[in-house]
Amino acid sequence: MTLTASSTAPAASRGGATVGLLSDLPPLEAAAVRAMRHWFAGNEARMSLRADCVAALGPTLGRQAYETLGRFLNFCAAEGRRPLVRHGLSCNCLGADENCLANLVAAANDAAFDDAQMLASLVVSPRQAPRAATMAAKAALVLDQMARDQNSQGAPAATHTTADTKQPANSPAFPRQILSARLH
Repeated sequence: MTLTASSTAPAASRGGATVGLLSDLPPLEAAAVRAMRHWFAGNEARMSLRADCVAALGPTLGRQAYETLGRFLNFCAAEGRRPLVRHGLSCNCLGADENCLANLVAAANDAAFDDAQMLASLVVSPRQAPRAATMAAKAALVLDQMARDQNSQGAPAATHTTADTKQPANSPAFPRQILSARLH
């Protein structure tokens, strides 16, 4: 496991602990994790995410979708209780923080607002949880469409990597590998 200099061992062990496999998640949740990884992996990965949003949704809706995802993910990072930890772009492991974000998006998508708020309070401060849950619902609409696009194309298996969402790195394309900070 390789951690960025800005991440701490206790935070990384809590948020970066492997709790499952990305390939075992339903499409929406997997799309949320991949989007987070891409968003925080640097400009090249973000541009790949943007291009995939545009390809899937057209120029206007694609740009709006990209901005919606960015607002949600930046909010989670800025208002986070601690730095979020993510696995690398091609990693098939699912980290604890990634799993929490994926479940937040799924609950918001299912209109389970109380559950979404509770899950959001694990990511951001409790006072910001209602706003995060609302933003997650908007992001879920985008991710659901992107997951459908990814599912129709098939997703490749991944290997293993991790980092901290407040420190960008680099990336591949969205439908093939979507979402934040690297562990290993």
